Amino acid sequence: MNPRLTHLALHVEDLDACIDFYRRYCCMNIVHQRQGGSKRIVWLSEDGREQDFVFVVMGGGKTLSLPKQDYRHFGFAVESRQRVDELARLAELDNCLLWAPREEPFPVGYYCGLLDPAGNQVEFSFGQPLGPGAESLADVGKR
Repeated sequence: MNPRLTHLALHVEDLDACIDFYRRYCCMNIVHQRQGGSKRIVWLSEDGREQDFVFVVMGGGKTLSLPKQDYRHFGFAVESRQRVDELARLAELDNCLLWAPREEPFPVGYYCGLLDPAGNQVEFSFGQPLGPGAESLADVGKR
């Protein structure tokens, strides 16, 4: 079997704020938690993906301060352009909107970006060749 990505581990400054963010915006839930020495360690996952992929968040980290030209981010696919717009509006109210919704040519699609409490950039997209709204992967090579 080839290696498969199963988790990302994030060392964060404010664990509870990050848990709240990923619950609110990404519909992730706590699927496991424990004490690891003096740190609380929490696994977050989307419903139905608990044994497939998790975010591991643990306290004791520092908030990131990425330069504006640094485009690293976590990407989440959503079911519609309207959902991208809803998330952007909610993020604007919560003062964490990073990139307003925008459209780019295939394979990028329609997306917006948010900033989580730990300084990570989080993209919500519709129309990429991954996740909801995706074109058939068989058609990707024809473009």
